[in-house]
Amino acid sequence: MAQEEVQNGGPEKVAEVSFTALKPQLMVEAPKAADAVQFYKSAFGAVEAGRTVYPKRKAEQEQPHVLSAQLELAGSTILVSDIADNSTPVKTEGTGCVLCLETEDVEAAIAKAVSAGGVAEGEVTEGDGACCGGRVGKVKDPYGYVWLICSPAKKCGDAEA
Repeated sequence: MAQEEVQNGGPEKVAEVSFTALKPQLMVEAPKAADAVQFYKSAFGAVEAGRTVYPKRKAEQEQPHVLSAQLELAGSTILVSDIADNSTPVKTEGTGCVLCLETEDVEAAIAKAVSAGGVAEGEVTEGDGACCGGRVGKVKDPYGYVWLICSPAKKCGDAEA
């Protein structure tokens, strides 16, 4: 019997896998994860569900190293972590990651994020140029992540009537 070469998508049988959650992890420059958690609570109403810290820090560092803080936000879970000095380098600026939050009051949500320390980027747009045809504004948080604040006017992929 000939041995078949197995490549990506090849005939090899693999076990069925189902995922139960997707938890984006936002990596911020140490020791700013604790501040980032507070920002997400103040700006977006996130609720902290748990935190794991590494207490052994260098003498000059006042705050413990946050390995992972779990936040509940808009029915989803995100993780916020300090980048460790000895960890694989992670670029926090311009990562290509954009987070989208839906709300009925885009302007009020942007104002709240700005009052918590974020920076509004551009004007609120509406129509075809906006996210899924609704209203959308952008806020850059103090840690370099861009948040789209969108109205749930139309679901992505919905056909026009």
